[in-house]
Amino acid sequence: MSISKQQYDIMVKKISPNSKSRTDILKAFLIGGLICSIGQGLLDIFTYYGFDKKSASAWTSITLVFISALLTGLGLYEKIAKHGGAGTLVPITGFANAVASPALEFKAEGFILGVGAKVFAIAGPVILYGTAASVVYGIIYYFFLR
Repeated sequence: MSISKQQYDIMVKKISPNSKSRTDILKAFLIGGLICSIGQGLLDIFTYYGFDKKSASAWTSITLVFISALLTGLGLYEKIAKHGGAGTLVPITGFANAVASPALEFKAEGFILGVGAKVFAIAGPVILYGTAASVVYGIIYYFFLR
């Protein structure tokens, strides 16, 4: 059976769901903004209680990672992501979710072949290419920009 490009386009439009991009963008903006506001609130709290800026930033990051991993473990992060879409990919919380999700998914296969082998299935490429890019940028900076 051979179909033309126009027939194929008609079939795709018929079965593809309509995108509510304005609503999705607004939700992503609000959820991402809420996550960032929580982070800023945590930073302000840690600073208020006497932490220097560097320590307060570190504790804010640690707290956001913990909250994200906890919500992932409780199955709540997925529900938030269902509504917030790309807004839940705010780097540190999205990364924590990307590490925790495969660990939970493969825990039935055991700690070695399940959790240990799959924990970085999603986040591994980010770590690998992020590290490789930082080395390349460091070399460029060292030899050409200093």
